Amino acid sequence: MLPLLAARDQAAPIAWRHGVPVSGRRFLADARQLANALPEDGPAINLCSDRYAFAVGLAAALIRGQASLLPPDARPDTLARLHESGDGCYALTDDAALATPGLRRVLVELPVASDAEGEAKVPSFDAMRHAVSLLTSGSTGVPQAHAKRWDTLVGDVAAAVPRLSALLGRPSLEGLTLVATVPVQHSYGLESSVLLALLGGAAFDSGRPFFPADIAQALAAVPRPRALVTTPFHLKTLLLSGVEMPQVDFVLSATAPLSPQLAAQAEQALGGPMIEIYGSTETGQVAARRTTQTDVWETFGEIRVRAEHGKAGERFIFEGDFVPEPTAMADILELQDERHFRLLGRANDLIHVAGRRSSLGFLNYHLNSIPGVQDGAFWLPEDVADGVVRPVAFVVAPELSHDAIVAQLRQRLEAVFVPRRVVHVRSLPREATGKLGVRALAEFARAQLAGEGDTVSFTHEVPQDHPCFAGHFPGQPLLPGALILAEVREAIARVPALVARLGAEPTLAAAKFLAPVGPGASLAIQLVPEAGAAGGVRFEVRNGEVVAASGRWTRPVEPA
Repeated sequence: MLPLLAARDQAAPIAWRHGVPVSGRRFLADARQLANALPEDGPAINLCSDRYAFAVGLAAALIRGQASLLPPDARPDTLARLHESGDGCYALTDDAALATPGLRRVLVELPVASDAEGEAKVPSFDAMRHAVSLLTSGSTGVPQAHAKRWDTLVGDVAAAVPRLSALLGRPSLEGLTLVATVPVQHSYGLESSVLLALLGGAAFDSGRPFFPADIAQALAAVPRPRALVTTPFHLKTLLLSGVEMPQVDFVLSATAPLSPQLAAQAEQALGGPMIEIYGSTETGQVAARRTTQTDVWETFGEIRVRAEHGKAGERFIFEGDFVPEPTAMADILELQDERHFRLLGRANDLIHVAGRRSSLGFLNYHLNSIPGVQDGAFWLPEDVADGVVRPVAFVVAPELSHDAIVAQLRQRLEAVFVPRRVVHVRSLPREATGKLGVRALAEFARAQLAGEGDTVSFTHEVPQDHPCFAGHFPGQPLLPGALILAEVREAIARVPALVARLGAEPTLAAAKFLAPVGPGASLAIQLVPEAGAAGGVRFEVRNGEVVAASGRWTRPVEPA
């Protein structure tokens, strides 16, 4: 049996909400009260955006004997897929306006219970209990579940706390308050905010600030010692904003490697050491490094890493301590010994150009290290007409020219990896955690590069419980043609060349609806520019092998 909370003073803050401390005793009272209101069966889909409401919901589900499902988002199609699993799940939310079609729901309204006096009994749970399932979207968009036992979560924090404390020169994390920009439903956001408080002695701010001014306000609202838990993408945006930041006692970053330059800038601007976490959804956080001092990672606790050679090539296996079974990482490492390594890049990031090998992670690292580049990513086209791969760089760098960026990259990269095209964009299609999905980047890149005569394709998943199905039609739900056309319009708006051709408000010249589209359909939208600069854009929407709709958009006729 392992407890819900680490040994701590229950009168001390376990969380802060809008600058007001919430004691550990109050947290336990809220969790017990909510547990009494939960359905008898589960699991609970925890959709709470307030970090404290999330923590109360997580604890209440455990007390009720239920696991918590943590989806990557609260979109109707994501919830519909969870509802289809048929396991009796219900939605737990602190947002009364959030749509949860088809799901039972429990609204978490804070405060849940009145405060209590004295020490409260801390509940304990079977170490082998299924506590949470972290859901990540695979390449198909279908949530993939990664189940975690309670002893795995407890062990994860128990191994991390001594290492983090040592890097900070502190005996423990007691009294430290964590302000996180990362969603709590993400493995890193869960481990490095709520779990570091419940199981590691720290406290957390209940919000999830996103904009630099909001982050500054959130930090200023909690006492020191305080820490910022963030990602490289959010950190870079923060430092470029020019917003004056309150001093922090350390910065924690994960989800992608930091450049030494960005780490040094963060330490100078925020005043505390920059610490990076390495891990995965499958293993949890397994290693850390102080980026400005070394490029070598050191594992937590008794975790060991080894190389394994097989038909698929070399894999790197992490095992021991809280990791429930030997697990291969999707990365290429350079091992120093069984506890120390360098990170060379993602295994699926490896690319070959003119006989030379590199990784997209390595190229992106150097692109984002250029002063003036706010965000950037390399992309390797899949369809190469002349057999020669030419990397393309997409950048958010309003003050840098194409030539200036190429000149900087020539100093940092081998010539074969210097892009011939540098495409300036307003933003990249990153997720809330700052990650840039392979599929999202590929569709974005093809849309940005589409030119005269280029055909562009997009995919759209129709939610099972789209609100329109209630009226179109009971017993035989159909997606209205107007919504199909709206998806086509949205696809056109994502392609700069087509927007330039049709204008901001194109005219629908023709449309045919040839086959019904129902719940759960996967639509392929194909946009085909007509010959000539003044031509329109033909479209075809396929549902599998069947053409569901087709038609044509044109530029609106100017009034005489």
